[in-house]
Amino acid sequence: MLKRFVLKNYKNFKEQICIDFEDIAGYQFSSDCITEGIISKMLIYGRNATGKTNLGKALIDICSTMFRSPGYMREGNFLNADAKENSAMFSYTFQFEGRELIYRYNRFSANVLQYEELVIDGTNIFNCDFMSQTYNFDNLKYVGAETANIERYLVSLNDGEEMDEAVNTKLPFLRWLISNVALENDSILIRMANYVRRMTMITANHATMLRTRSFNDNFCEFLEKTQRVQDLQDFLNAMGIKCKLKLKILPDGQRELYFAHEKLVSFFENASSGTLALVHLYRRVISVASDSSLLYLDEFDAFYHYEMAENVVKFLKRKYPGCQVIMTSHNTNLMTNRLMRPDCLFILSREGKLTALCKATLRELREGHNLEKMYISGEFEKYE
Repeated sequence: MLKRFVLKNYKNFKEQICIDFEDIAGYQFSSDCITEGIISKMLIYGRNATGKTNLGKALIDICSTMFRSPGYMREGNFLNADAKENSAMFSYTFQFEGRELIYRYNRFSANVLQYEELVIDGTNIFNCDFMSQTYNFDNLKYVGAETANIERYLVSLNDGEEMDEAVNTKLPFLRWLISNVALENDSILIRMANYVRRMTMITANHATMLRTRSFNDNFCEFLEKTQRVQDLQDFLNAMGIKCKLKLKILPDGQRELYFAHEKLVSFFENASSGTLALVHLYRRVISVASDSSLLYLDEFDAFYHYEMAENVVKFLKRKYPGCQVIMTSHNTNLMTNRLMRPDCLFILSREGKLTALCKATLRELREGHNLEKMYISGEFEKYE
């Protein structure tokens, strides 16, 4: 699992910001927010433009660093506009069966890597300073990779410079190592790679794509092949949307999903934004990413009634107890000990600081406290 994430000088985060999943306060209620001593369900509040979406993008940056496909580009500015440093820093600390792995890297831009290092159980496995061309691969034996052809990797870096001097992406060594060395199946690097591959970010505005014809066709085909129409119906019913669904094959061979009434009603043409957002959640989380390691759900409840939002949180906690789920929201109805707990509820400030509610007040927060009322009355205003 991910134990700690540290970020600096990325987009609106000029100063260092840290998500410490091990920093728990020992509450005895809402224990389903904690898995093996690590926060597995987290809810982040923040005013508009505090960087909730950027934090999610930064968190899953490791996915593109380790497994980026050719031509991948990140949108918008990358570095903080006011910082003096010329690179952004990303640091991830993982824990796998008692072993600790730290992967750090710095970027000059979205495509140019400056530095990379890997530390396992306190031992520096490798580090690469791409700008000074200084490399240390002395401890690869600790991960069973002593047979790695380092010269071949270094040649690939030089080849990349000759191919495109303007955009020298600098192939991350960890990505190259996992792809080119026969590691043991139980290798900690394989465990890390499997975790990172299953990290996902979903944003609320993706719900609009469900009105496109191509998406509808693909999704209906998926429902037919996997016989999930009933499963989708049960999911929507559990979220508070009482409906019956029917999938029909039209004379031209296309598939169409309907609300089943006396007369069939086209689902995608008539479903509300909230229902479409739920279908998007179903497609990305329940049906496709059911084995996700980490989910960042950005303003997941943007189109939901507050009771539906609560149902989604309860569903995620029940369905994926071991998955680390980070949700962002403006819905203060979710700020309750019935669903979460003060060490799993966070405020992201305009200055880019992340503070748990239990550390945002001098009071000793207990199960009986009305966190929403305290928030609205300005109890935590200092940390916004």
